[in-house]
Amino acid sequence: MKLKIALGQMEIVPGRPDLNTRTMLEMIGQARDAGAHMIIFPEMSIPGYLLGDTWEQRSFLRDCEEYGKEIIDASAHLTVLFGNVGVDWEKKGDDGRVRKYNAFFIARDGKLWGGENFPYPLRIKTLQPNYREFDDDRHFYSLRKLAQELGKTPEDLLTPVYLPVHGKQVGLGCVLCEDGWAEDYFTKPMAAIQKRGGVNLFVNISSSPFTLGKNSKRNRVFSKQARETGVPLIYVNNVGIQNNGKTVYTFDGSSTVYNKNGEVIYYSQPAFRQSLGMVELDLASGGTASPPLEVPEDNDIGFIYRALHYGIKKFTAAIGMKKVVIGISGGIDSAVSAAMYAKAIGPENLLLVNMPSRYNSQTTRNLARQLAQNLNCSYTELPIQDSVDYTIKQIESTPVINPVTGEEFYLKITPFMSENIQARDRSARILAAVAAAFGGGFTCNANKAETTVGYSTLYGDQSGFLAAIADLWKHQVYALARYLNDEVYRREVIPRGIMDIVPSAELSFEQAVDEGKGDPIAYPYHDYLFRSFVQWWDRATPEDILHWYDEGVLEEKLGCRPGLVKELFPTPGEFIADLERWWNLYNGIGVAKRIQAPPILAVSRRAFGFDHREAQNGAYYTRRYRELKKKLLGEN
Repeated sequence: MKLKIALGQMEIVPGRPDLNTRTMLEMIGQARDAGAHMIIFPEMSIPGYLLGDTWEQRSFLRDCEEYGKEIIDASAHLTVLFGNVGVDWEKKGDDGRVRKYNAFFIARDGKLWGGENFPYPLRIKTLQPNYREFDDDRHFYSLRKLAQELGKTPEDLLTPVYLPVHGKQVGLGCVLCEDGWAEDYFTKPMAAIQKRGGVNLFVNISSSPFTLGKNSKRNRVFSKQARETGVPLIYVNNVGIQNNGKTVYTFDGSSTVYNKNGEVIYYSQPAFRQSLGMVELDLASGGTASPPLEVPEDNDIGFIYRALHYGIKKFTAAIGMKKVVIGISGGIDSAVSAAMYAKAIGPENLLLVNMPSRYNSQTTRNLARQLAQNLNCSYTELPIQDSVDYTIKQIESTPVINPVTGEEFYLKITPFMSENIQARDRSARILAAVAAAFGGGFTCNANKAETTVGYSTLYGDQSGFLAAIADLWKHQVYALARYLNDEVYRREVIPRGIMDIVPSAELSFEQAVDEGKGDPIAYPYHDYLFRSFVQWWDRATPEDILHWYDEGVLEEKLGCRPGLVKELFPTPGEFIADLERWWNLYNGIGVAKRIQAPPILAVSRRAFGFDHREAQNGAYYTRRYRELKKKLLGEN
């Protein structure tokens, strides 16, 4: 039996069931005109997925139900598989509100199928993720909880949906997103459904955000599942952007069809594009009649560029931001931001502002101007030294008075305080005012290493409406700069001098770039150290780092250049002092700064914001760490 199946890889607008339903109805019409037997839409295709506590609004839930009925009514002579919230108005969830399910609906000829062997005419998500950006148990009742309530096991409820097609029965194994990532769960939904027998096709509908390398892993995992069950598998994902307030996610689609041998026979390309794919699937052969395809890996800098470009473009459009102001220093981070925004929203909508003080070299000022010229962006130079001097003079010359005793004293601005005054003057005064006058907003250009340890100024360079590159380590920023020149613009828009100068905030004479003086972060090492704190699944702590240092395997574990640690820290005392400095900042003031930072556009497996949940508890060192430290310092 051959089925012509349409893959409705649609752009989902979160919180807009009206717009999403309109897109679905258009695609249903196109699929019907193309002679498709079935069309598949992503998880939560009607409401969107990352909606925060919008899920607590009963009126919104009713709207989702009504729009779901429109899709069901449109299923004449066509099987429509789609995701929506399933509401049981007679029952409550664990939070005492009306019960909601993350549900998979199977509609045809104006009615729902699958209720003959399940408590509802739909299917329910079994494995609900509650890690990283996900918080499903906060809102949705899982199949595992439903099974417990009914005195059954999840395996009792994991049943196929049987549909008559061309006079024959077709068994569908309907799973939602996380149900396909069951390796670390006790319940294995696909295996349980397969055990019931009669499954001809597995369908996984997902709302799966892009992270670097995830699709390559998903292909390995899903290929194995198709191979082990001996049943073809279709994965349909959405495109668009969604967010949970502090972290913005792009959705790349990358919908894929696997034959029963686990080989890819269709995948949607390019990524990040709405499409209606058509697949002729021979169920009799399990899809092996179609030739297998090679799928490219998704872990190179090109995918980072595409995700960021797509995210910037969609996010600025979603919030109505038509014009953008970027403070450019002549350094790599602001240069990459400028090149990204110029490509995403057009150079005519960009204003680049250089704000030198006495510490800014003519080298970086010239590079900033050259960048603006290369990008064909508007440019202005607004020096800050007079206003900074005035602020310092005003504070130091104005007495602080005790109104009870009449005693007075004067505040003193230290060089370090002066650095922060410069950063705040640039953002809170100049960029905010220029952005208002230009009719737009201004950006935050921080990278991930800086964000990790709070190497930024509150209300200064950590301000802005979006931190587009704050999920990139410094070495990735440099790689993106090269990619922008070589592959995107195909000319040198980011001057070579920007890539060659030492990274520096240029806030004091101790950071003079012409003398090779720069940031205190040694990026070739600290990028990898900080990544182990933040991004690893089993996140490293000082105990792990010190143990690997003691064993002589630290660089191997972190992935940085061999021999680098000894070059940077000749003695254990210097190494430990550096480790504790950054660990204290990461867990200390860095947390406070991240809480107040702009939203971050995520591309990694753990981005700051809701993806990296943290409390202001301060730094902690384990007993084993303290013992290792004494040993290495010879204090035993």
